[in-house]
Amino acid sequence: MGVEVELLAPRGRSRRDLADELARRCGGRVRPVFHTDSERSAAAGLERFLHLTPGFDVLDAAGALRCHLVDDTTIVAGLDPTAPPRPGWYRVLSDDPRLLRLVAARTDPAEGIGSVLAPVAELFDVAVETIGDVRRVQDAAGATIALAAPLSGERERPCEVVTPPLEADHEAALDALLSAARDLGFTVPREAAVHLHVDGAPFQRVAAFTNVVMLFGRWRAALWELLATNPHCVRLAPLPAALLDVVQRPHADWEALRDAAAGTGVSKFCDVNLARVLGLRPGPQTLEVRLLPGTVDAREVVAGAVLVQRLLDRCRRDEPFPAPRTGEGSAGELLAHVGG
Repeated sequence: MGVEVELLAPRGRSRRDLADELARRCGGRVRPVFHTDSERSAAAGLERFLHLTPGFDVLDAAGALRCHLVDDTTIVAGLDPTAPPRPGWYRVLSDDPRLLRLVAARTDPAEGIGSVLAPVAELFDVAVETIGDVRRVQDAAGATIALAAPLSGERERPCEVVTPPLEADHEAALDALLSAARDLGFTVPREAAVHLHVDGAPFQRVAAFTNVVMLFGRWRAALWELLATNPHCVRLAPLPAALLDVVQRPHADWEALRDAAAGTGVSKFCDVNLARVLGLRPGPQTLEVRLLPGTVDAREVVAGAVLVQRLLDRCRRDEPFPAPRTGEGSAGELLAHVGG
């Protein structure tokens, strides 16, 4: 199980402070990284900018990864949008995901804003332009490749703690991270959630995948009640109705179901993220449950994870997941179907 916990640093601190404290406690070190995400654009005709923002890997004394600490753009409550940038904090922006991946591959996150785009400029045989406090690289035809701009609005304070897969002692491993956050004054943001990633391979079967879709598609209200989902979460949504229709039709095998399901508009930002199970996104083929409420308590995370595991264990069986008697059911009725 991999876990993502969304936190907010107190004013005057940042996710870098948590990274430094975690590295100190484990005798390790901090490795700056770039985190890829998107933000709304003020430019006419462009809905969103893609960006790289400062993140940090915490490595223990042996060099093993303890966690990633990155921004989460859904966390905005409690931030001062007029706050000036803190020294050393900036973002790299582009409007093309291919160019952004190129920039990420060529740049060093440990560099400052004045030098970070130099390798990209060298690649295109141009100079880095300075426009006020912004750095820009354009190609020879004048098309913008990337911008580096100061990161204002207290965007250093949001902190998503992302663990590697945890195979044992989950509560102790999480508490080692979250206790440090509590000691530094980190709190739970208004929009916060906890996300759980589990191995998607057991759900790459017709029966198991169908059961997951039926569970999250038919029992949405009951799941929100059972898991105490935060109503202020921004990136949650029902599974596409077309996906529910697809899984209720006969399919010869997993490949046939996968191909049909892939065309239904499945998104990462649903209550359950099935995009990687279906092979629609790069990276490990995990199933991600996004419904747990925010917390800075490892015991609460594990308690929620136990409920999720019981639900998913039931989905792995060949028997169809039962439908609610009425509407989207209740938490009690749902628990009865998993032995609760």
